[in-house]
Amino acid sequence: MTGEQVFLFGLFAGVFVFLVWGRFRYDLVAFSALIIAVIAGPVEADSAFAGFGHPAVVIIALVLVVSRGLVNSGAVELIAPYVIKPERKLPAHLGVMSVAGAALSAVINNVAALALLMPLDLEAAAKAKRAVALSLMPLSFATILGGMITLIGTPPNIVISQYRAEALGEPFSMFDFAPTGLAVATIGIIFVAAIGWRLIPARDRAGTVKSAEDAGLYVAEARVKNESRNIGKRIRDLYPLANDHDVVIVGLIRRGRRVPGFARNETLAKGDFLVLEGDPKSIETFMGAADLDFSGSEKHDVGLTSSSLALVEALVPDGSRIVGRSAMELRLLYRHGITLLGVSRSGERFRDRVRRLTINAGDVLLLLGPEYRMNEITQWLGVWPLEGRRTPLLQRRKASAAILAFGASIGASVAGLVTLDIALSLCVVAYVLMGLLNANEVYEAIEWKVIVLLGSLIPLGTALEQSGGTTLIAQLIVDHTYGMPAWAVLTVLMVVTMTLSDFLNNVATTLIAAPIGVGVATALGVNPDPFLMAVAVAASCAFLTPIGHKNNTIIMGPGGYRFGDYWRMGIVLEVLVIAVSVPVILVVWPL
Repeated sequence: MTGEQVFLFGLFAGVFVFLVWGRFRYDLVAFSALIIAVIAGPVEADSAFAGFGHPAVVIIALVLVVSRGLVNSGAVELIAPYVIKPERKLPAHLGVMSVAGAALSAVINNVAALALLMPLDLEAAAKAKRAVALSLMPLSFATILGGMITLIGTPPNIVISQYRAEALGEPFSMFDFAPTGLAVATIGIIFVAAIGWRLIPARDRAGTVKSAEDAGLYVAEARVKNESRNIGKRIRDLYPLANDHDVVIVGLIRRGRRVPGFARNETLAKGDFLVLEGDPKSIETFMGAADLDFSGSEKHDVGLTSSSLALVEALVPDGSRIVGRSAMELRLLYRHGITLLGVSRSGERFRDRVRRLTINAGDVLLLLGPEYRMNEITQWLGVWPLEGRRTPLLQRRKASAAILAFGASIGASVAGLVTLDIALSLCVVAYVLMGLLNANEVYEAIEWKVIVLLGSLIPLGTALEQSGGTTLIAQLIVDHTYGMPAWAVLTVLMVVTMTLSDFLNNVATTLIAAPIGVGVATALGVNPDPFLMAVAVAASCAFLTPIGHKNNTIIMGPGGYRFGDYWRMGIVLEVLVIAVSVPVILVVWPL
């Protein structure tokens, strides 16, 4: 080995140790390694930051932004009625949720797909009174599997595609990953839904998640829109829908006055207000499903379609400006553009209108207004916003337009009219013009730690490849598998890559393994495409630890899992992935 190779191998070994240790953020570790390589000489100073302009980095960032736009439109919420049915047996629930998770992961980032479906799974577990640990891990694994179906489903596919463009002259297309990805996802979903959940440690099956009844409930008001499809229906006709969303309809306000009792037999008319009880997210989703608008929206033109509204929960301390007064007295809506949507007071129900209710110290307020003004208003009121208790409002009327814009951009890319990065950029511009994303959300949607990791490791990977380091590793694999058929060497490469991915970020694993795969194929004198496809599959399959994939990390807390819980189901799933993917890859991409 040359001195440069020794240095780079040592540097990558140090990066690996620090990433597994987890004491320092992975983006800082990668960036520090890049700077060290520049100072030491293997990476030229003028190309040190070339990785940040790499097409793979741009595409990953754009996919995250597009995913946020689709979420804001409520497009994904359309599947909720089909996946949440408390009466379903657990295997059937896991099958439905896993298929939904895999399908979503194929068209949006798989981390975003899990973030969208996890609250639904938590809700289903609460209604069925079962431990959420039994369903969260299968859901996480299904979203990881689904990401392998398309180019944009998971970062390793994007990285592999761009590496193929550099190494072989042409990238993989959007659906080149589909034959292998669909086969693996199908078998994987059958396994996790029928057998895998049974391998979760028994201790995790004891507890259940808290239902909405155990959380802080608000009494809120929602206005019946002038063009609502529910006009002419009786209030009791909305009870099943309210029950599905964990919301209780506790009354009706007509012409400014509360109708006695629950008014269950009253017929809804335009301008009526329903009095609701529930948690903020349940209220928001019920309002969307029932074609309702928030109280105070009659003073605005945009209502629930506003691009920057949010629900904020805030505690009222002694000395607050609003103690002993009402929202109407403070003229919150007219002077400040903020609506007091609901009040929580130890489960107490009120006869007064929410805006006329005298607020007490210790109440929790549900405030609705422009997100950029919320900090200013809560400080003016002297209330304390509750950490992590902001609920963005979805713009459901724009769901069809959002789906159409996304489909058009992907179609343009598949047809070869524009490159994928340009197609996704046009989709982002469309979402901004439609009001689905504001300037802040465009930047907030990007996972900057991943961008820094990828931008830092690309020059390091290039340096290792140019120094002959990846060729050396490839030759070692070939030497140690001498006499084996090419499919067996492919399997060994998958096992090595999959093992790395369980402990390293999947992007880092792909950057290391991709040139090794091409090197092995070159040494064997065979087609490199099956080796690149094998790396893409193996790098995405991190099922043994909570640190290999972000989805596994996300579910660890809510599911109550321990570090050693993942391998029980994960080891069988990884064996299945290899057993299914190797034959499919060799059929679709012959050696």
